[in-house]
Amino acid sequence: MTTYHTINIEGGVNVFYRAAGSPSSPTIVLFHGFPASSHQYRNFIPLLATKFRVVAFDLPGFGYTTAPARYKYTFEALTDTTQKFFEALNITHCSAYIFDYGAPVAYRLASEGRIKFDAIISQNANAYEQGFGHPFWDPLMAFWERGDDLDARKGLRDAVISLDFFKYHYTDGVPEEVMKHFSPDGFTFDFLLASRPGYADIQVDLLYDYRNNVKLYPKFQEYFRNSKVPLLLVWGKNDAAFIPAGAEAHKKDRPDVTIELLDTGHYVLETHAKEVAELALSFLSKHV
Repeated sequence: MTTYHTINIEGGVNVFYRAAGSPSSPTIVLFHGFPASSHQYRNFIPLLATKFRVVAFDLPGFGYTTAPARYKYTFEALTDTTQKFFEALNITHCSAYIFDYGAPVAYRLASEGRIKFDAIISQNANAYEQGFGHPFWDPLMAFWERGDDLDARKGLRDAVISLDFFKYHYTDGVPEEVMKHFSPDGFTFDFLLASRPGYADIQVDLLYDYRNNVKLYPKFQEYFRNSKVPLLLVWGKNDAAFIPAGAEAHKKDRPDVTIELLDTGHYVLETHAKEVAELALSFLSKHV
């Protein structure tokens, strides 16, 4: 059974997390993406908890995690907070399931030697420039080039922080015959949380700062080469944001990588939780 917790860590951040499984089992931490939270793993957690201690947390700016007004929303800050969260839970090593925004946070931790990952499951979690889908990323890259001015922020805020965009991001690429199984709970929940004061500006801050993750891609790729961490990629092949070329690019640094492309979009677990859990548990049983 999943339990729900909030822990106060250094810096005044109250991190919300979901936990399940035996404390004596190996640990796997689930990193969520934008605009989601640990809520995206609500159906996935019980499937992993049969073999693992599962921890799924909300990054600052997402879900139920709260941070003081002085908190600066950058991926460096999210990484620092995540490290402190791990320390508070006495997690010194674990497996990781990473997705979307969770990827740069996890890869910063690992490539800087702040955590040891026993194995990584990457689900539409980009670390290569080949993985950027166009035209999806074109407005964001134009924002990076233009700079963080008020007009650019307003345009991005109006376009991205909307129920229509959240629904699109969740459902684009999902085959028509599968849509009858697609619950609106995920994107509706995310949008309800997006109505909170300050949320839109937090997300624009992070979208602008995402450019600094791209600068670290060579460092992440060096980590793949040198660490030899067991690596499984499970991607939705119809994702418009992080396209399959990003998965295939891993072969340059890790020829041994296992890649599974599923017929769905960005939010693979909304339609394929059972299949991904089977792949994950089979993979982890060989490496953890």
